[in-house]
Amino acid sequence: MASRSMLEKPHAVCIPFPAQGHINPMLKLAKLLHYKGFHITFVNTEFNHKRLLKSQGPDSLNGLPSFRFETIPDGLQESDSEATQDIPSLCESTSKHCLAPFKDLISKLNDNVGLNVPPVTCIVSDSSMFFTFTAAEELGIPHVFLWTASACSFMGYLQYCNLIDKGIIPLKDPSYLTNGYLDMVIDWIPGMQGIRLKDFPTFIRSTDHNDVMLKFVLDGTEIALKASAIIYNTIEELEHEVLDALSSMSPPIYTIGPLHLLANQIKDDSLKSMGSNLWREAPECIEWLNSKEPNSVVYVNYGSITVMTANQLAEFAWGLANSNQTFLWIIRPDLVAGDSAVLPPEFVTETKERGLLASWCPQEQVIAHPSIGGFLTHCGWNSTLESISSGVPMICWPFFGDQQTNCWYCCTKWGIGVEIDNDVKRDEVEKLVRELVAGNKGKEMKKRAMEWRKMAEEATASSSASSFLNLEKMIKQVLLPPRQ
Repeated sequence: MASRSMLEKPHAVCIPFPAQGHINPMLKLAKLLHYKGFHITFVNTEFNHKRLLKSQGPDSLNGLPSFRFETIPDGLQESDSEATQDIPSLCESTSKHCLAPFKDLISKLNDNVGLNVPPVTCIVSDSSMFFTFTAAEELGIPHVFLWTASACSFMGYLQYCNLIDKGIIPLKDPSYLTNGYLDMVIDWIPGMQGIRLKDFPTFIRSTDHNDVMLKFVLDGTEIALKASAIIYNTIEELEHEVLDALSSMSPPIYTIGPLHLLANQIKDDSLKSMGSNLWREAPECIEWLNSKEPNSVVYVNYGSITVMTANQLAEFAWGLANSNQTFLWIIRPDLVAGDSAVLPPEFVTETKERGLLASWCPQEQVIAHPSIGGFLTHCGWNSTLESISSGVPMICWPFFGDQQTNCWYCCTKWGIGVEIDNDVKRDEVEKLVRELVAGNKGKEMKKRAMEWRKMAEEATASSSASSFLNLEKMIKQVLLPPRQ
């Protein structure tokens, strides 16, 4: 039997969108809530549950008496693939098919048959799993969205309605993707002065009013504005202009980040052992980095979703080879669209003394390693925030979604990045990698990145730091039920 104290705990159901970059921050937030006294039910899709057991080990999701893992189906056809599922299909399927199994799970938890868990008192959901809002409304409990991208990108998504009303999107025809139309400056958005249409999250780049992702964004942002609160995984100073504007446009907002720095303060080993990587990590990466000089290694990783052509992969490879810089390159098996990611044998031979290739790695540890001097990245928000938190400048090659917006801010507002052309060429890769590690521009970006690192550390350094205080406020003001 569970103790009375356990059954009286507040109970948060935490559910991420089922992709790597969303699971990571949600698990960190769940650990923080557990540390603050919450019983946690963490909900993965069945597909990702199986992947986690494979990558983390068969006992990795056993959990604790007060931190349990549950699953719901995602509505897609069953697969044993070790690749990220198609994002538009996943968005459409979760919004159509996940509400009923999610409500069934909550009923099971509240009925408490053989579970010995407290009743569910709040739902903390990824903003892309917006069907959860309906379940919270029916139960009459608080519902908080975790926005796992930048606050800047949320402001960008919020403008989709205005862009449609002004006739700017959808695009008139496919030629608008290449005829300079996307260079149009949009000058009426608070906190985003000078942003071009091409810097908005990419789902505007459609000619179809009924585009799946365009509809998903419009529906999702409308519901997000009805939540009890929105959590942003960010630093107040980094995005203060946009956050100030959002505070008058949305429910209460709480900046609680960087979440990985906050979660690192938790000393509970049983929580620390709960991992969220869907691919098996290559532990030799850290050992290899330990043998390198400070600020000497270029870390290359395009995240969990980016795909490229075989030609783009080859251009990146020869650009890295010709730069003569030491590098650690993460190459997922599914990195090349429709094919396996195979590097030219000559490249492997030429760079074997100064390069390490791996299929996945513990990225937080890698970016924070003293030997890392720069990061060639897709500009996903987790990668961007981890880079900022470690004082590492970036070469930005955004792929889709919010990554274009993050890239624009890194390069034009925060002074910590330089963009590489989508039509990647080896000469440009060689030049930018050399500049990043040894050039004057690289030194300037490093200096600025170290200033942001200091701010990130100050926001998370102690229980009196701003992000910790915001976490406390959010719990007291939103998540905890009023005393009877």
